[in-house]
Amino acid sequence: QVQLVESGGGLVQPGGSLRLSCAASGSIFSIYAMNWYRQAPGKQRELVAGITSGGSINYADSVKGRFTISRDNAKNTGYLQMNSLKPEDTAVYYCNADIRPFALGTINNYWGQGAQVTVSA
Repeated sequence: QVQLVESGGGLVQPGGSLRLSCAASGSIFSIYAMNWYRQAPGKQRELVAGITSGGSINYADSVKGRFTISRDNAKNTGYLQMNSLKPEDTAVYYCNADIRPFALGTINNYWGQGAQVTVSA
């Protein structure tokens, strides 16, 4: 019914940039918080950035100043602009969102399929 589809991952050299997109589709009444997580090999999944429906934003210290989270409510899409990428940014990036599928419906949490980001020379 509701799904989050990620795109924009790939291979990039250190110092390069990538833009991840997270498009919500299906039955959507309202999207509340949208978040980006990442999981590197051998490490736990961590919160990278989050944005509320009101526009409040938070970033992990490791990406602050380099990454920018945003959303286009008309398109039901969230974005993560990643600049000055470092090898340690290599991970699978997951989109996450709280969504109300219909009026008076329950707010559920959804996950994207994950997008591989590899930063290497």
